[in-house]
This record gives sequence, C-alpha cells and structure tokens, in this order.
Amino acid sequence: MSGRPEGRAEARGSAAAGRRDVESAVRRAGERGGATVCVLAVGLAFVLVGLFGAAVGTAREARQQARVAADFGALAGAGGVLLGEPAACGRAAEIAAANGGRLLACRLDGLDVLVTAEVAVTPLPGLARVATASARAGPVRG
Repeated sequence: MSGRPEGRAEARGSAAAGRRDVESAVRRAGERGGATVCVLAVGLAFVLVGLFGAAVGTAREARQQARVAADFGALAGAGGVLLGEPAACGRAAEIAAANGGRLLACRLDGLDVLVTAEVAVTPLPGLARVATASARAGPVRG
C-alpha cells in the first residue's frame, strides 16, 4: 500500500511537467527567431560604426600626409629659391612626391615659396577622395 501513493504522486508530477513543457512550447512558438533578428541588427550597427570610424581615420591620415608633403616641399623649395622658381618648385615637387603627395601648385612670393600638395585617399571601397594642404616657407622676418 505504501507504493501506490508514491506512484500517484509521480504520475501527477510527470503530468504537470508535461503540461509545463507543452505550455512553454506554445509560448515559444510565437517568439521563435526574435532574438536572432535583434543580434543581427546589433551586429550590423557595430559593423557600420566600425566602417565609419575607419573611413574617418583614413581621411584624417590622408590630410596629415598632405600637410607633411606640403610642408616639406615648401621647405625644400625655400632652400633653392635663389636659383629661381623652376629650380625651387622642381625640388618641392620631388620632396612632396617622396612624402606620398603630388604637387598641385608652387609659386614664389619674394623669398617665400607657396606650395599646395594633394594626397589621394579611398576611405571606403568605391569612394575616392583627395586631401589637399598648403604651406609657406621662407626666411625668418624680424
């Protein structure tokens, strides 16, 4: 007789567990895949923010490279200003190219050399831009 009450309790326990499983399955059927969509949306947001950050960083790097090319080109040109504009601007173009830039403009203003250099940049695939910078170099005025 002691075996029967225990058997009934087990039967009730397993029936209740079965009902809970069925109710849980019914509740989950309407929500299937919702978390996956949210995770994909968050992942896409991270990728887009990362791409934007990389593009901004690349553009900043190109602008700095253009500044360096213009500065060094102007300094090199200022060293040859007494030889005339062709010599000064030729040397400025060489140094700008050695620093990853391309000389856009060069002119003499008295003993000063004014140089404009550019650097091509592709911050994102299919998106080409140009960073431009200008510099002036000459003797110290006092």
